[in-house]
Amino acid sequence: LTMIADVLRRVSQTTGKALDLRRIPLDDPKTYELLCSGDTSGVFQLESSGMKDLVVRLLPECFEDVVALLALYRPGPLKSGMVDDFIKRKQGKVPIAYEVPELKDILAETYGVIVYQEQVMKIATRLAHFSLASADILRRAMGKKKPEEMAMQKKSFLEGAEKNKIPGKKAEKLFELMAKFAEYGFNKSHSAAYALIAYQTAYLKAHYPVEFMAALLSSEMGDADKILRHLSECREKKIEVLPPDVNESQQDFTVLEDKIRFGLAAVKNVGLAAIQSILAARQEK
Repeated sequence: LTMIADVLRRVSQTTGKALDLRRIPLDDPKTYELLCSGDTSGVFQLESSGMKDLVVRLLPECFEDVVALLALYRPGPLKSGMVDDFIKRKQGKVPIAYEVPELKDILAETYGVIVYQEQVMKIATRLAHFSLASADILRRAMGKKKPEEMAMQKKSFLEGAEKNKIPGKKAEKLFELMAKFAEYGFNKSHSAAYALIAYQTAYLKAHYPVEFMAALLSSEMGDADKILRHLSECREKKIEVLPPDVNESQQDFTVLEDKIRFGLAAVKNVGLAAIQSILAARQEK
């Protein structure tokens, strides 16, 4: 969030406008283009090499895909093959099928795969007449895999499904499916909150690359390896980084039109006291 605030401050300085991230479109083509290319260094939650690889494989096209992406990038879904199944369905390599028509409304956004704990609860409430409290107990039981508790929950689920005129064999298959995915299910509300910050960061990088890279460089001033990596990315993006200048450089990396001026704090062996002295002398004289 500090990084986002810094980029917004820089955008305000360079454009003279205050950008309100609450009003940006969640279907911005430029943002999804950036995500699909794996250009996610500095993007919240999407920086690691493993996440970059998953983003490029999944190719998010809408905000719901970004939410799912963050829920799927965990050891359980990755090892179980659940992620591969999700990607194949999304890309049309595997047909999306639903055990009963009622599931489509619940699982359409995740291509028929149970990704979220909330989906397990929705299936239980809509198809087996569970209350929300009972559905939450079912979710926890499935996560813990306690045989006795699971047997009781299965009995309740089958009875509820029967009232909904769902054939016994289908209801049983559905329960097993839920139990299989519930082990890896993630909290959707948590994932959505992270996804929104990830999307906003990606939006800023896609639309304001100079301000974004200046903020990113400033945030990593104490790490020479990361500074070198980000400077290399600036070169790839054709963003010119001007050398440090005793008369122009500030403590941080700063934006000058469409260029970045090197920050004094990133210059080796230049301490904070020296920087403050330089800036004070400039202001006085």
